[in-house]
Amino acid sequence: MLSAALFDFDGTLVDTTEMIHQSMRHAARSVLGRDDIPRETLLANVGRPLPRQMEILDAEKAELLLEAYRRHHEENHDALIGEFPGIEESLSRLRQAGIKVAVVTSKRRASVEMALNNFPGLRNVVDRFVTMEDTREHKPHPEPLLRGLELLGDVPKREAAYVGDSPFDVEAAKAAGLTSVAVSWGAFSEDRLYEADYLVPDIDSAVDVLLKL
Repeated sequence: MLSAALFDFDGTLVDTTEMIHQSMRHAARSVLGRDDIPRETLLANVGRPLPRQMEILDAEKAELLLEAYRRHHEENHDALIGEFPGIEESLSRLRQAGIKVAVVTSKRRASVEMALNNFPGLRNVVDRFVTMEDTREHKPHPEPLLRGLELLGDVPKREAAYVGDSPFDVEAAKAAGLTSVAVSWGAFSEDRLYEADYLVPDIDSAVDVLLKL
């Protein structure tokens, strides 16, 4: 019986896909002098920690890319971040059913706090937050998800699920021994999420799956 639901943050609970794309594009243009990198390439590793994304883009200039990204992100955050409708109400359904809720993300805590300032109601429907600083390893490694279960009171793996929008989320859930629920409204197309135990089109459907578990 499900007693805990873990959620990714970017692209799952908050609409940050365009913000990430614009910041990645700015970094590539200003540091690499390139404006020809396809959107799919720039977003291909969303879900991994940002420093790792920059290393994959250009290992030699990863630090400069990271600085350019973060500067653009901070300057344009409030204008580019978006809201997915019904998130708070749906998470409330889980809490009312006695299911604990945690966010497990590869974002820095400071970036999560910036987003929560735009959507403060999320603080009322999430019990704990696991950010990049909280673990040594990061998704798709299982450590962040296992840390989330620990913070929720040592919830057994068999009683938990992880909901996310990237193949790295699915991989992390499987590595941690959790049920994986993939959402199709984030940065990745459904064909990248086929290995998930469940694939859902909206937050209500995700919660319906979790409640049935």
